This record gives sequence, structure tokens and C-alpha cells, in this order.
Amino acid sequence: MSRTYKATGINLKSMALGESDRLLTILTREFGLVRAVAPGSRKHNSSLSGRSGLFVVNDLLIAKGRSLDKITQAQTKESYPGLSQDLGKLAASQYLAEMALYQALSEQPQEELFSLLSEHLGRLERLPKNQPRWIIAYLSHAVFHLLAIAGIAPQVQRCCLSGILLQPDLSNSHWQVGFSAAAGGIVSLDALERLQAQGRSFRAGGGIYNHQTPPQVKRVAEPAQSYQAIAHRQEIPALISRIDATELEILQKLSQAELDQLTPLAGDNIVTEGSWIFIEQILRQYAQYHFGRPIRSAALIDSYFALPTSIS
Repeated sequence: MSRTYKATGINLKSMALGESDRLLTILTREFGLVRAVAPGSRKHNSSLSGRSGLFVVNDLLIAKGRSLDKITQAQTKESYPGLSQDLGKLAASQYLAEMALYQALSEQPQEELFSLLSEHLGRLERLPKNQPRWIIAYLSHAVFHLLAIAGIAPQVQRCCLSGILLQPDLSNSHWQVGFSAAAGGIVSLDALERLQAQGRSFRAGGGIYNHQTPPQVKRVAEPAQSYQAIAHRQEIPALISRIDATELEILQKLSQAELDQLTPLAGDNIVTEGSWIFIEQILRQYAQYHFGRPIRSAALIDSYFALPTSIS
């Protein structure tokens, strides 16, 4: 078996190693997540210095090692320099990189994840500077896509309890549905209320019923038997939040939009920056629930939108 292998990968994580090396976590098309040492890359005159930066895409030649593999050659294909020149773009990119790290596998091809992440990073880079509403809109779209290829995208067309198609009533300012990570997406409030009523009735009635075995089916030599019939009930899902008609419409469009179809939605002045922030936050909570871990980079997004200069 060859001691070297070739791969095309994007750097998602970097940490100092020794006096002058870096340990990179790389998402590759061919082998999924790879951890490899970039020797001497912290030296200014090293050929690997710029090629070991975050979000740089390289064609790599990697030598296998006992504990860690080592990069022996790297040729840069893409670098997304604009991401580091805008705080919002950088925060969104790190957020997406963290999500990709959570769902990527090692020693398995990750073509779809690699391509999707690269595409969304490129779209973020091409956005105009200091456009927070566009950044949060594109970030929300990317999060939805990453959840979709992981097989855990939220259901935003039908109620997760009743299966009924839910269409937002934009003419009613009081119209709402619930959004639940545990249920898997949107929940009709009427269906939730019925489930809660059944739960109250179940608790009032007990839920466990004792029965004696009917005498006519007993064998003469056997002692009397008893059994319990346990009535199971559906769990009542906790809501992340309630969402209005406009917010549900955004989620439904995000689920249907292709990569090149977000521009009209992101540029719609009727949809406020606050609405996009809310959408990102419920998608974040949903993702954290299903990944079972926090998205730490999201704190950078919160800080960015807390800055007075970022509010338009």
C-alpha cells in the first residue's frame, strides 16, 4: 500500500504544533476529514505558510504517518481572501466550518459536503462589504442546506404532529405555528393543544389498567394470573419558539431555494434584518439539538449583530 496519497481539501481548523508547524483539520473530497501536519508552515519563508490558512483549498500530497499524516506538497486552488476582510463574513464562514466539522466523516468521500461548503463560502465572499442583512440571509440558507445533506433538515411544509400542510396566512398578523427541534420542525398550535389535552386526560385517568385473566381461559392446574395493559401516549414536544406567517414563509422558501435563487429573497426589503436574525437563531438551536453540541462560532455572529455599526 502506498505511503502517500493525493487529495483536494479545504482547511477548516488550524492549531500550532511544536515550534514552527501547524496541525490542520482538512475537509477533503476523497477521504473526508483528514488531520495532517503542515511542517514549518509558521515560518514566514515557508511554502506552506499561506497554504495552511483557514478556508484555503489545496491540491495536496500527504504522507501517511504512525500517528499523524504530513503534508509534503500543496498547490492552492482557491483561498477566499475576502472572508477575512469583513467581520460578518468571517464569523459566518467559521460558523459554517464548525457545522461541516460536526457532520463530516473520516476515511469516506465527502464530495457533496465539500462542494456545498465551498460554494457557500464563495457566495459569502462575493457579497458587498458591510451588508449584515445579506450575510445573515446567506448564512441561514447555508445552514439549511448543510442540515439537508446531513439528513436532518427541519420539516417546514407540514405539521410534524398531524401531517397537515401548513400555509402561512400573511393577511393575519396573529397567525402563528410552533417550531420544535424535538418534533423535527413546524407544529400546528391546534395539534399541539389537542396533544396537551390528551396528556392531561391520560394523567387524570391513570394510564395503567389492571386486569384479571378471564376465568374461562385459565387452566385448572394453573394459579390465577394478572397482567397490566400500559396505554402509551405521544410525547408532547417542547417548542423552540413560535413563528409568524412571514417567518414560516422564509423557512419554506429556504427549503425550496436552489443556490442561485436566494438573491430575490435576501434582497426583499419587506423581510427585515431582525426576521433573518430570528430565522438563523431557531435554525441554530435546531442544529445544536440534532448535533448534540453547541455551535461555538455562532457567538461571533451574535457579537457582530450587537455592534451598533452593523445595524442598518
